[in-house]
Amino acid sequence: MSDYNAPRSTGKKSGRQKSAAQKVLTANQGHKARKRFGQNFLHDGNIINKIVRAINPKEGQNLVEIGPGMGAITEPVLEATGALNVVEIDRDLIPRLRTQFFNYPNFKVYEGDALQYDFTQLVDTEAENPAPLRIIGNLPYNISTPLIFHLLSYTEQRLVQDMHFMLQKEVVERMASGENSKAFGRLSIMTQYQCQVIPVMEIGPEAFKPAPKVDSAIVRLIPHKTIKNPVKDINSLNKVCLAAFNQRRKTIRNSFKKLISAEQLTELGIDPGLRPENLALADFVMLANFVTDNPVDLENA
Repeated sequence: MSDYNAPRSTGKKSGRQKSAAQKVLTANQGHKARKRFGQNFLHDGNIINKIVRAINPKEGQNLVEIGPGMGAITEPVLEATGALNVVEIDRDLIPRLRTQFFNYPNFKVYEGDALQYDFTQLVDTEAENPAPLRIIGNLPYNISTPLIFHLLSYTEQRLVQDMHFMLQKEVVERMASGENSKAFGRLSIMTQYQCQVIPVMEIGPEAFKPAPKVDSAIVRLIPHKTIKNPVKDINSLNKVCLAAFNQRRKTIRNSFKKLISAEQLTELGIDPGLRPENLALADFVMLANFVTDNPVDLENA
């Protein structure tokens, strides 16, 4: 898979990043990964270097890391920027992180679940030109999809510059997929509507401890500065996607029957005999706007 569109570090800096990764892993020996938090810790220095080059962190940027774990990415990012906010749910890791990076006064740890965390508090909205968020993280596979939807809500508020995530490879494929593909679905539509989706690199299980049973991938999400064909209500787009893909083997005549009749689909220029994965993103935007303009009481439908 293609490499990143980011400048490569000098040899000297790459060496520092590799030694930093090794230093972090040595310092955190003894911590056992917790299955309930979906923890798989990076330990491959070469992969860590590539990820940091893809992120390309710069001093003065507003970076936040979700689930820093044992700090494999945290250390080189801090070396590059001098400042970083992290959100960590594992109480056992938090004191380790604070001790590990005590010499960085602008390193801040927020204890909690990223699914519930309000990321707006990390943006100085009172400033004349507030620094937008650059969000990074090795997202737990068991909550990756709901967490992505949570984070996409901040792109609607124009608070995010970009996002770089380590995810299950299959999730990245779904995010980047186009119509007429089995991978195309609600995640594809909601992500692509709000962001440019750029798969960056694939990573094998051997780069982690413990090794997951699946391949991973890095994805870059860049929020659209302007949405050319905006929906009237983002909730309607989500509603249409849920109706379409909850029973994706059905034709849209059946999956949309509580929202839009077959006759109305035909009037919109959409064949009711198609399956949801055959529709393009623009079709879902049109359907969402129709639902907004012609609301249906689903409880009494």
